[in-house]
Amino acid sequence: MARLRTDWILFLTIVALVAFGLVMLYSASSAVAELRYHVPPYYFVIRQVGWAFISFVAMMYFKRMDYRRMNTPAWAFSGLGAVLGLLVIVYFADPRTHRWFKLGGVGSFQPSEFAKPALIVFLAYFVSRRAHLINDRRTIRQALVAVMMLGFMVVVADLGTALVPVITAVLVFWIAGLERKYMFRVAMIGVALVVVAIASRGYRLGRIIAYVDPDYSKIEMVDTHGWIKGYIQRSTSVRDASYQPRQSKIAVGTGGVLGMGLMQGKQKLMFLPDAHTDFIYATVGEELGLWGATAVLTGFVVVLWRGARLFLLARDDFGKYLALGVTLSIVVQAFINMSVVLDMAPTKGFPLPMISFGGSSLLSTLASLGMLLSVSEHEG
Repeated sequence: MARLRTDWILFLTIVALVAFGLVMLYSASSAVAELRYHVPPYYFVIRQVGWAFISFVAMMYFKRMDYRRMNTPAWAFSGLGAVLGLLVIVYFADPRTHRWFKLGGVGSFQPSEFAKPALIVFLAYFVSRRAHLINDRRTIRQALVAVMMLGFMVVVADLGTALVPVITAVLVFWIAGLERKYMFRVAMIGVALVVVAIASRGYRLGRIIAYVDPDYSKIEMVDTHGWIKGYIQRSTSVRDASYQPRQSKIAVGTGGVLGMGLMQGKQKLMFLPDAHTDFIYATVGEELGLWGATAVLTGFVVVLWRGARLFLLARDDFGKYLALGVTLSIVVQAFINMSVVLDMAPTKGFPLPMISFGGSSLLSTLASLGMLLSVSEHEG
């Protein structure tokens, strides 16, 4: 068989997004590093450069490895099992947030980020084996148990991080041909679990209400005793849930079409929380304007295009669903993050892939993209 060459369009897009992310990270974090954390202005970007080096090594490893080697039970189940084990350990190791392993002076490690590539490999293996029986009840039960187990373990620490792999799994099964009646049942179960997860934490409920009813006028018509508002206000994690999206819209609106110029943004100066992490896209909009924000969006559209192309061209089912899972996971997270920044969706904290500060996210994303590149590198 003829061997396909490296997808240079995809590869160079990845490099450009990571490089752009490092530039924007320095701009968004330099003031925060000095004013809030009392460290040098380059503190965060130096750490991210280190993670970027490790992440590119991981990406090149998976890129050069024949993706078909992962089409085994060992890869499919060991990755899923390892992530589940780490999620159990971190629950006790980090009793406050259940999210982070502290790595001394080099930063921290978030195992929930690796639920995404682990689930992608599992889904590709599982669906490729059962594609002809995708609507068999036994198939559905097995898949549902695995996805729900992983989703539950992740949601304990972070609902937002759990949404991405679960949405990815649902979309993969839908594209694989799962019948509407089963999709509806799975969706109802998912909605019910999300509602319970949101209601269980006051700050989560506060973010939803801040998006749909920021002044509580509609809520007070139903909740005349103010129990819901009191429950939210008792949360130690939130005081004004609409503050972040409001500051984000100010940043994006101030940038206009051309932006204020790199390093010239004002909202990052302690007005917009998480300007270098979850809301870095607002800093892009403020400093580089509509053109800069559109360029970032275009980068993820290119990832979607090249991933969809590989899904259509791959000659084996495992390669198809591996490409599909990686593409959906990254693009879904990117589009949700941008929607939150633009106040088109309730506030939920997870990073913009390849742009935001976060070593675990960058490593997970580039490792996944290495698998996507491998489908192009070795398929043919």
